[in-house]
Amino acid sequence: MTPAKRLAEVIRQAGAKGEPALVAFMTAGFPSASKFTEHLTAVASAADVVEIGVPFTDPMADGMTIQRSSQAALKQGVSLQWILQELNAMQRPAAPLVLMSYLNPLLQYGYERLANDALKAGVCGFIVPDLPFDEGTEFRVALSVKGLSLIQMVTPVTTSERLAQICSASDGFVYAVTMTGTTGKSVAVPDTVLDYLDRVTAASPVPVCAGFGIRSRDQVEKLKGHVAGVVVGSALVEALERGEDPTAWLRQLKRP
Repeated sequence: MTPAKRLAEVIRQAGAKGEPALVAFMTAGFPSASKFTEHLTAVASAADVVEIGVPFTDPMADGMTIQRSSQAALKQGVSLQWILQELNAMQRPAAPLVLMSYLNPLLQYGYERLANDALKAGVCGFIVPDLPFDEGTEFRVALSVKGLSLIQMVTPVTTSERLAQICSASDGFVYAVTMTGTTGKSVAVPDTVLDYLDRVTAASPVPVCAGFGIRSRDQVEKLKGHVAGVVVGSALVEALERGEDPTAWLRQLKRP
């Protein structure tokens, strides 16, 4: 089974148990680079998938929390190469790992080299918020050669035609953004959002995970049955910033 197929299967299996799969985002090296492996292990023990953020100077899709965490990690010398080296050196968790990065660090690293090194480091796929679908062919091909996924993002304003095109080319999972704007804002999950998520799920051959603004057990409960998974980001980063136990924090999002 390729890493991309494994990623999809883990999300499907979690969703089949009656609860959305939990995809937990953490900024690599935040709040402490020296505790990266410790925090990753703790997050992975409670999450089904871990999304590791590669710090970037201008994270345009992210709100203040993740921007702040990126700046702090960069000051500690965290980079894409550093992350891959850390993953190679540690005993990796069972939960599939996904890297979220803006395009510039990936271009600087080189697509083919990155795909090879990511595979060795146990990465299953990439999320690239500033890489438009129409411009992603080169990176998508480089990843697919190694069995890795380029996870596509859709939004509430994605047209039906565009949605079908993106979903048909997706593997791993489809990231359904719950709102327009940046990460971090709490989302009330109105019925219009649920209708949109239902449309994405109907169009997608791979699992769909909803993200942006997911912070509470009530939100997770409302999304159940509409998506296979939920992405929790800024709220977890804030919990780590406060020094809370990430395992306990994530577990409170799940059904008691």
